[in-house]
Amino acid sequence: MDRINKLFSIKKRDILSIYFCAGSPNADNTVEVITSLENNGVDMIEIGIPFSDPLADGPVIQDAACQALRNGMTLTSLFSQLEGIRHAVSIPLILMGYLNPIMQYGIEPFFESCFRTGIDGVIIPDMPFDEYMLSVKPIAEKYDIKVIMLITPETSEERIRLIDQNTKGFIYMVSSAAVTGAQKDFDVKKQEYFKRIKDMNLSNPRMIGFGISNRTTYETATSYAEGCIIGSRFVTLLNEENGDADRAIKRLKKYLQSI
Repeated sequence: MDRINKLFSIKKRDILSIYFCAGSPNADNTVEVITSLENNGVDMIEIGIPFSDPLADGPVIQDAACQALRNGMTLTSLFSQLEGIRHAVSIPLILMGYLNPIMQYGIEPFFESCFRTGIDGVIIPDMPFDEYMLSVKPIAEKYDIKVIMLITPETSEERIRLIDQNTKGFIYMVSSAAVTGAQKDFDVKKQEYFKRIKDMNLSNPRMIGFGISNRTTYETATSYAEGCIIGSRFVTLLNEENGDADRAIKRLKKYLQSI
């Protein structure tokens, strides 16, 4: 059983996935961040590939990406850092990146490198679903890499069911059509969206992301899905702690436990 499916089969709720941008704030501590997060009980990790024009990301992650690029982080150097990572960690690892740098690297070389370094899945926010079906899905399946698709409150039921039928791993529920960033709570409209997707009884599990930063948003998200993805808040804390992931994740967990 692959690591993503194993996680969702063993842990049915309150799954915590953390996003950070590789190369930020420090160029060479990717493995250190990953191992610290696993040691502190994080269930899954989303490793961001820095890009100069991250359309779906808010200012916090945009700044982290720019810093990573200034630090010299590239896909080639990231895969180099990830060599041997599976000797150190066992939880699912997912790469999140935009289509442009992946295409420059080469679609098949990218998925081959994911397979070789022990990456379990990828998220490509700006990849059209039709392009995924036509050219990316066969390559991803060849290397047994899950391609995780995003849905938003505006995604039609027809498209959601099409995604559910043609992807494996989990479905990434974006809490709103806005960019990433911390929120104090989820309003009634967002909760109606969460409930609507939950009631669809999809075959894939669901993770909610964008805007989760405190106990209120965390508990709301995990009441409607198997878990949540936290990015901007952790990236902010990681930057404040000068790249010390152990201190950053401990601080984040305190925020999730208090109002």
